[in-house]
Amino acid sequence: MTLKSMTGFGRSSGVHGETSWHWEVRSVNGRGLELRFRMPSGLEGLEIKARSLAQDALARGNCTLNLTLRRETGELAIRLNEAALVQALAAAERAQELTHKEAPNLDTLLAMRGVVEVVEGEESEEAHARLEATLLKGLGTALDQLVAGRTAEGARLAGVMTNQLDQIASLVERAANAAGRQPEAILQRLTEQVKRLMETGAGLDPERLHQEALLLAAKSDIQEELDRLRSHVAAAKELLAQDEPAGRRLEFLAQEFNREANTLCSKASDIEISRAGLELKSVIDQLREQVQNIE
Repeated sequence: MTLKSMTGFGRSSGVHGETSWHWEVRSVNGRGLELRFRMPSGLEGLEIKARSLAQDALARGNCTLNLTLRRETGELAIRLNEAALVQALAAAERAQELTHKEAPNLDTLLAMRGVVEVVEGEESEEAHARLEATLLKGLGTALDQLVAGRTAEGARLAGVMTNQLDQIASLVERAANAAGRQPEAILQRLTEQVKRLMETGAGLDPERLHQEALLLAAKSDIQEELDRLRSHVAAAKELLAQDEPAGRRLEFLAQEFNREANTLCSKASDIEISRAGLELKSVIDQLREQVQNIE
């Protein structure tokens, strides 16, 4: 059984040359697969490859993938922003004209933000490609952890849902075997209803009255609902045992479970069947909550 949850977490970290890196990958429930990347600028090409890697590993869920980079060491270069210096000098000269005070010295101008920039040495394309390859491998490790966590949680959910399906099957049989569904009980109930109506002296046609009673009995029959509920239980257990994502189909089945349980309750003409139907609805609601977590 390879049922997976949509909730999980994975991380990986390492060092490549002068750069340390750290991936964190988190996922929660979602109707489809939504990937949100948070990465430093300059790695747009990496995001395309990383997205493809995540799409191969995941089928559903809202997933956030965070990458942090830090330069441990490296060559730094001091660069003069000439345009900024010209603007700063012009501003200083204009300020001197307005205030008639001494113009700022060169040290003051150079200390202004943006005039002098400290930048890291430029990285070659080959070095950048090697870094990207390392980061993709690290992402693969983080995704493996995420999938392992989702699989472990999926196994737990499968056990919970299997137990809920067993409860549903038991309640279906309880309703099916209710004393009120036995032919003798149905006949007695209809006979008493017809007798009470005849005693009113309303002048009802006995033959027409019996026809209406039989029609009412047919409308209150829950056999079709019981058969469909049994079929849904079998289909759900088959989905739990499959090797592919089953969340969407389980969601559909959960809706069908609920529809049949509602119909059963509306048709119930016996207190025991009504109670079984209400318990069915409660267990089905619990099942629907768990199904929302399945990939």
